Amino acid sequence: MSNQEQGDGAPCCSPLVREPLTDDWAGDLARMFKALGDPVRLRLLSLVASHAGGEACVCDISDSFDLSQPTISHHLKVLRESGLLDCERRGTWVYYWVVPSALQQLSTVLLPEGEPTTPSAAGAEVTA
Repeated sequence: MSNQEQGDGAPCCSPLVREPLTDDWAGDLARMFKALGDPVRLRLLSLVASHAGGEACVCDISDSFDLSQPTISHHLKVLRESGLLDCERRGTWVYYWVVPSALQQLSTVLLPEGEPTTPSAAGAEVTA
């Protein structure tokens, strides 16, 4: 009996993925998780994702941090290079938005198939 089986032989929990990750997919996910491993970048992604209209200008999010504009730009560059954000220059400003397929990749390996989640008030996930 494996550690993931109950006494009756049934699995105790759903597997996170249906099949092992390929080398390429594991590399992509590792870059994304590494980018999200920094609290500033995690907050930046959250700010961009939750901004009205689904995109945010650097000028809209810079005031949320006690960091210089070049430091914020560096963190945004890391998020962009990891595939989590995309951007477009409009005049003197750069607008960022979350790449939906990147979030889908992350959710595919983190959430069992067909198991919707809703954030609780305490910040933990509660399954329906």
